[in-house]
Amino acid sequence: MADVLATRRHLHQFPEIGLSEFKTSDYIAERLQSLGYEVTRGLAGTGVVATLRNGASSRSVGIRADFDALPILEETGLDYASKVPGVMHACGHDGHTAMLLGAAQILAERRNFDGTLHLIFQPAEENFGGARMMIEDGLFDRFPCDAVFGLHNDPDIAFGHIAVREGPIMAAVDECKITVNGRGGHGAEPQATADPIVCGASIIMALQTIVSRNIHPLDPTVITVGGFHAGAASNVIPERAEMVLSIRSFDAAVRDQLEQRIRAVAEGQAASYGMGVTIDYQRGYNATINHKAETDFVRDLAKSFAGADKVFDLPRPMMGSEDFGYMLAERPGSYFFLGTKRTENDPPLHHPRYDFNDDVLPIGTTFWVELAERYLPFA
Repeated sequence: MADVLATRRHLHQFPEIGLSEFKTSDYIAERLQSLGYEVTRGLAGTGVVATLRNGASSRSVGIRADFDALPILEETGLDYASKVPGVMHACGHDGHTAMLLGAAQILAERRNFDGTLHLIFQPAEENFGGARMMIEDGLFDRFPCDAVFGLHNDPDIAFGHIAVREGPIMAAVDECKITVNGRGGHGAEPQATADPIVCGASIIMALQTIVSRNIHPLDPTVITVGGFHAGAASNVIPERAEMVLSIRSFDAAVRDQLEQRIRAVAEGQAASYGMGVTIDYQRGYNATINHKAETDFVRDLAKSFAGADKVFDLPRPMMGSEDFGYMLAERPGSYFFLGTKRTENDPPLHHPRYDFNDDVLPIGTTFWVELAERYLPFA
């Protein structure tokens, strides 16, 4: 597994943001071509699909790894830290890619499967929906898959443990920008102004009642106001205030209801203060929803691979989001988590001191090999 480790650390040193992963794409494609795969490039710009056929079966399977990085300044101090200022692999996509490349080598050498293997190396998972873009570029028309599988490392899950879940596993995510349009003036004469800060604060507090009073308690939902920007001086009332929201949900009807209520609350609160708002509401990734048969397959495989004591079903879905859901909307499949915890104080994903746990590389690599061979067995 030395090559897998070297690959991971090479990728970590040269991270690239989504849709600009040109050198990463070149690196992946060259490695796969050297292993004898039929390599197709250009889906979603920098995406790579590697195909290997063996035996006579018409069955096929797709395995996906993402390879984009984040706009974060790395603070790990590691000797293989990012050499690109302000960009780092803070989510472990370097590890995901290294494991699938390692599996690609073993599968090509062993050829212990009967059917067609499609290894999908996807760009732009973090922000731009690379999965959706690859599908729009004909991913499953050009590379038919009976099922697709993907994993994500998780530093909050015990090392080597595998977490699965049938049905919803990751949330849909939307974003909203609300701008309160007031009338500025001197802070000593507030009666002559329409203060957007006071109005904005009222909107923020009223938004908190949507989940608690409008949504059924058993429908997981989150509304987070992640930013509130207004003014710069203590004695100046600004013209406007802006807030940005992250909205998470699973049910399509609830998703629509959240948008309707957010708009109504913002407009109603602003009107009560004699002001207006402009609302920019953007739908993001859909929920990631696993299929039963494929999740059962992963669970059973994981138990035989790692031991039943290291495999569990998540008691509830995670409120983070993932664009693999677009692939699962097109093909049966399952998305699962591989635990990478070192200590109770591991930096979380998307943290400037996060570092993928390299000790899990052999586990993830071998699991992908086992999955491909088990899904495409010889008769």
